[in-house]
Amino acid sequence: MASSPAQSEKRLDSGRGSFGSSVSPSDPPQHPSQVYDPKLDRVVWRKMDMFILPVVAMFYLLSFLDRTNFGNARVAGLQKQLNLTNQQYSIALTVTYVPYIVAELPSNLLLKAVGPNLMLPTMLTLWGVVATLQGVVTNYSGLLACRFFLGLFEGGVFPGLVLYLSFFYPRQMLQWRITAFFSTASISGAFSGILAYGIIRMDGIGGRPGWAWIFILEGLFTVAFGLASYFLLPSDPLHIKFFNEQQKYYVIAKLKEDGTRNEEADKFSWKEVARAFGLPHVWILALVLFCDGTVLYSLAYFAPSIVAQLGYSNASAQLMTVPPFAVAFVVSMVLAYISDHFRCRGITTVFSSILAVIGFAMYLASYDRNVQYGSLFFSITGTYSCAAALSTWNANNATPHTRRATTIAIGFIMTNSGGILATWLLGSLSAPPRYTSATITLLALSVVMVVFSALNLAYLWDQNKRKKKLRLTTKREEEDPGLGDKSAWFEYNL
Repeated sequence: MASSPAQSEKRLDSGRGSFGSSVSPSDPPQHPSQVYDPKLDRVVWRKMDMFILPVVAMFYLLSFLDRTNFGNARVAGLQKQLNLTNQQYSIALTVTYVPYIVAELPSNLLLKAVGPNLMLPTMLTLWGVVATLQGVVTNYSGLLACRFFLGLFEGGVFPGLVLYLSFFYPRQMLQWRITAFFSTASISGAFSGILAYGIIRMDGIGGRPGWAWIFILEGLFTVAFGLASYFLLPSDPLHIKFFNEQQKYYVIAKLKEDGTRNEEADKFSWKEVARAFGLPHVWILALVLFCDGTVLYSLAYFAPSIVAQLGYSNASAQLMTVPPFAVAFVVSMVLAYISDHFRCRGITTVFSSILAVIGFAMYLASYDRNVQYGSLFFSITGTYSCAAALSTWNANNATPHTRRATTIAIGFIMTNSGGILATWLLGSLSAPPRYTSATITLLALSVVMVVFSALNLAYLWDQNKRKKKLRLTTKREEEDPGLGDKSAWFEYNL
């Protein structure tokens, strides 16, 4: 008979005190601060990186691909064939974000209760169906309906994936993993350009234009992977099939040691939802995430159009977007490793924001198309690197579970609110070929990212300093166990 999660965890908690091969189930558990076994440490994280991380990465790659291929389809003729004005094109993009934003908080709050192994694959499959249907629309109203439901089914994906990974990895191991799956957004930017370049040559097959096949083929693959993912995602560390009991216990113990898992405090509470809205650092980062969301989606949706305005043909423009996104992927992974290894979330965020500032300043200052194209390597790299760091930083500094789930959702609500602004900045409020007013706005937002990322770093450093003093005069066992990240023993990640 299968045991319940609570019974499984009770059995694990009563099991092992040391993690060597000589451990027996009767050994008492160690204090969390003593939990470390070099051999097990290598094995458990490597296994999760091999079996869980690729699935999560594919989720986000498909999510970003199915949203941003709209820009590729535009260059391939969607706007012209459906007779859309620039304003209607921007409205179609905006319609995606309204249900997307509305779905994020409820989705994150339900994720643990429903089970991520059921909820995430269901969302993936449903949005794949809708993404496919975009390829058969023949008018503006049909396109709007597809974009609305795409946003509704996809809204909880990114915050849900960040929350999901926090079920498995300690805080200081999280940025590299979040960046690994978030960087698939960079890959999707490159991949979608290559795919679109090939797919648009299917123009006329089956009586469908080339831009329609972009939606149909990418959407069908999403449906297929969504169905397969029901069998690939575990609900939490206790249900990882490729772990033995000892490895399960070790992961649980490390999460408890890190302060990110507490069965009693992790129960759902509306009070914890409210507490998340009262955290100063959440709102400092919310502003930065809004700015980064505006910049990121501006580049994601309009990079093919920007490159086309530099004088390249529509087909060449698809390919020319590939190198900047490929560089963004490499730099993001390097910065994530540095951030995890040296525990410097804030510094890498500020550095990434500065890269974006440099890129937009170059584009604005020069009329040379080579310099303008080169500026994309800075702006795209800085923006995408920053987004992963911000998402991790936000998730790292809130606990227990409900507070963290709410905090993550707030961050993504702000990010996608920036996406709404992005759809109008380059869609209809700024004229090609230079998009001057949009570039000035994106440059200003990048500067705000630098300033407020530094401000958040200073605030958290000050809070840690206060907590250090408080630990000198407070006994841990006398502290309210429900304090979460407000505990004197919870150090904020800087």
